[in-house]
Order: sequence, then structure tokens, then C-alpha cells
Amino acid sequence: MARLLLLPLLLALLFSISSAEIRSSEVRSDDRPIIPFDEFGFTHSGRLELNVSKIQLSNNNPDLDLAKVGFFLCTRDTWLHVLQQLEDGEITCALQSDLIKTVFTFKDIPAGRKEHGVVYKETDADQFTLVFANCLTSLKVSMDVHSAMYNLERGGGTRDYLSAGRTILPRVYFLFSLAYFVMAGIWISVLYKKRLTVFRIHFFMLAVVIMKALNLLFEAEDKSHIKRTGSAHGWDVLFYIFSFFKGIAVFTLIVLIGTGWSFLKPYLQDKEKKVLMIVIPLQVVANIAQVVIDETGPYGQDWITWKQIFLLVDVVCCCAVLFPIVWSIKNLREAARTDGKAAVNLMKLTLFRQYYIVVICYIYFTRVVVYALETITSYKYLWTSVVASELATLAFYLFTGLKFKPEAHNPYFVIDDEEEEAAAEQLKLEDEFEL
Repeated sequence: MARLLLLPLLLALLFSISSAEIRSSEVRSDDRPIIPFDEFGFTHSGRLELNVSKIQLSNNNPDLDLAKVGFFLCTRDTWLHVLQQLEDGEITCALQSDLIKTVFTFKDIPAGRKEHGVVYKETDADQFTLVFANCLTSLKVSMDVHSAMYNLERGGGTRDYLSAGRTILPRVYFLFSLAYFVMAGIWISVLYKKRLTVFRIHFFMLAVVIMKALNLLFEAEDKSHIKRTGSAHGWDVLFYIFSFFKGIAVFTLIVLIGTGWSFLKPYLQDKEKKVLMIVIPLQVVANIAQVVIDETGPYGQDWITWKQIFLLVDVVCCCAVLFPIVWSIKNLREAARTDGKAAVNLMKLTLFRQYYIVVICYIYFTRVVVYALETITSYKYLWTSVVASELATLAFYLFTGLKFKPEAHNPYFVIDDEEEEAAAEQLKLEDEFEL
């Protein structure tokens, strides 16, 4: 039983995000011993409103010990201690532990009633997960669960439906959206001033920046409405739409820049087209998985599967976009040996090497470092991981724009013979660049 309890909840606790809204969930003929719902960071004035309706049990035997079926709150550390109690035989059900906070058990529901509701006051500031436990073997439970977790603000007692540590996210997303709108305005000015040397890739870069700005703006509105009312009121739809297009556009842009499309060559090779044919459908799958993860929550039986699919697809996309950059680097090295333009090719080679390193750093930071930061940071400061991720993304966009902006003049035309010879010697001395 301890192993059965460990896997679903522990994975849900590791993968879940600390934002809760008013959520309605349907559980149908479910015999899982543990069903995790939302995770939330409470302050000292936290509240949980829980209403369960349409309750149906597969076994209506009056002798059932319904004290072993019910809802409770626990932290990640608490759950590990509960598992130890189960393994040591101190308890036979998680609801029997004195470490958890029992919201209510089915024993508290009067006989014959199909619904029950409570308002639970949480005065201990910490990050809790709402969990349903069913310790009765082979008992299947059906019910509709309506939950709302929030904190009461000081003074007026206004409800805040965003988890503590994420309550400032609407302002964070809004400020970053402004930064991207300013960046888009500056980029439009650059394109206008250097319109004679603008390529199609530069217009695509502008589109990516605008989509990123709109995506952040709609996410700010989404989080702002959830903070005040517990519901996104349709802003989540706009957020998902622009998140979908932005995700595809960013990976496509990295691939196109890596191939040198538009500014080095007007076409894509077959192998480069194949990379795009892999990346774009995978991004579609990743966005579908993200919507399912956000909208269903960890109570869904396939939630962990969708989370794993999202992580796998994201890793594959991140690896795939590196190949075109490496191919361009190798092509530039080969061209330097044959076309007699060592200095020009050395400049291009240096640029693509820098871009390769920056892409790797960007992927590593936003996928690994940010996750580690979110894991080790106190729940009160979870907003720092969002800020770190957005700052890294902003820095990546700035680097890409500065390095690949349209140039009004060609500096390669003013290279003298000594620079050409020095560049040729440097290319001979350099080792082969490998993935």
C-alpha cells in the first residue's frame, strides 16, 4: 500500500505548479488509493472551500469504515513522513496520521446524503496539496469535486486566488510584455532605417517578438483575473493561442537562423527542411500537452503521462534545433578552404559559434536551472523562477537581434590582405568544431 501511495502523489507533488483557481473536477468509478488535486501556498489567513456532490460508492455496505475515505491537506515533507509511518506499520491509512490536516472524511457525511461541503481555515503558512485518500480495498468512488483555495489579504479581507509566492506574477508578466513591445518598436525602427539590407528573416524576427509580447500580456490578464475571481474569464484561451504560435515560431526562428536562411542563402536544404518537419509537429504536440496539463490538474489519471510527453517532446525539440547551426559551421569551414575568403568566413564562423553556445546556454538555463530554482526555492519566492526564465529569454532575444540585425554596409569589403592572411592562418590552426 505504501508503494501504491508513493508513486502518484510524489510525482504530482514534484511536477505540479503552485497556482490554484476555482476548479471543478469529476471523478468516476475511481479506485485509486490516492488522488492528488491542486497544490497551493497558504498564508496565515488561508481558506479552502470544498464541496463534494453526486457521491456514489461501489459498495454501500453499512459496515464500511468510511473514516478511511476522505480529503486531507499535506506538504511534501509531511507526505514523506506519512509514507515512513505506513512502511513502519504505525498506521494503515494516510488519514490516520497525526501529521496531516484532515479536511473531512466520508464518515462525517450523514447517511443517505450525496453531497457535503466545508470551509477549512488554514492558519499555518506553507505549501499544501489537497489530496483524496481511499484506503478501502476495491472500493470505487464517483463524485464531483468543487474546490477553491485562496488567501485573505490584510485589511479588507479580499480573496487572492493565486498561491503565495505567485501573487505578483500579473505585474511581472505585464512588465515583461512592455519590455517586448518596446523591443518590437525599436526593431521596427531598425528595419525602417536599414530597409535596403533587410531580409525576410528580419520580418520573421519581428513577428516572434510581437507574439511573445502578446503572449505575456494575455498571461498577465489571465493571472490577474484568476487572482481576483478564481477564473480566467476566457483570457486563458487567448494565452493558449498565442503560446501555441509563439512556441512554434521561436523554434522555427532558431532553425532558420541556424541554417543561414535568407541572409546567407535563399533556400533550405532537404535535411534542414526535415528538421523543421520534425520540430513543428512536435511543438504542436507540446502545446496540446501543456493545455491538458493546465486544465485537468494532477487528479486526472493521464496527467502524469501528459507531463512526461511534454518534457520528452521539449527535450527532442531543443536537441533538434542545434543540428542546423552545426551544419552551418561545418559548411563555413569547408567554404573557407575553397573560396579564398578566409576573413569573411572566419567572421561568419565566429558568429555561428557564438550563436550555438548561446542557444545551448539558453536551453540549459530555461529547462534545467529554472526547474532547479523552482524546486529549491521557498514557496514564498516561486516568482523568482519565473523572473529568471523571462530574463534569460529576454537576453536571448536581445543577443539574437544584435548579432543578426540588418547591416547598412558590408564590413567585409574593407578587409585588407594582412587580415585575410591572418584569418587563413587561424582557420588552419583551429580544430574541427563538433557537436
